Amino acid sequence: MNRGGKKNIDKEIMDKEIIDKKNGIGIRKMLLTDVPQVCEIEKRTFSIPWSEKAFEDSLKLPHALFVVACLGEQILGYCGLYQVFNEGDITNIAVSLEYRGMGIAGKLLEAIFKYSEERGIEAFTLEVRESNVPAIHLYSKYGFEKVGLRKNFYEKPKEHAVIMWKRG
Repeated sequence: MNRGGKKNIDKEIMDKEIIDKKNGIGIRKMLLTDVPQVCEIEKRTFSIPWSEKAFEDSLKLPHALFVVACLGEQILGYCGLYQVFNEGDITNIAVSLEYRGMGIAGKLLEAIFKYSEERGIEAFTLEVRESNVPAIHLYSKYGFEKVGLRKNFYEKPKEHAVIMWKRG
């Protein structure tokens, strides 16, 4: 994991996968230096956002994987998961409001799947607000299926979570 050394940052940036050559948007693993921008997106997206410390602590965990979509130095979106044996629990995914509708969330999922394959992850799960129809549609498009409901899972506002799984 990168500890802030320039050599490692350069390698991470060079390893990014360009997803939109016209606009220069890339996907790479999240760095500690990305956390402030990620938290800004988090605050604008979720009613109970993760703190900078929560992201920083997660990035240090060997079983965590976080990726960002970026345009130069600007972070456009991110996705994270925690690995439990051969399963990945997608913890959060968000795209900055002004960049939604460009396919970035799907590309973030594709990157998470690619990096997860290297770790032996074969199945993925996530929870999504029952009212978040666009997200449910996106996850279904990528092979996730609805398998249950967590009643009153979310706060602010209180809402059920749809449990979704993507296997094999």
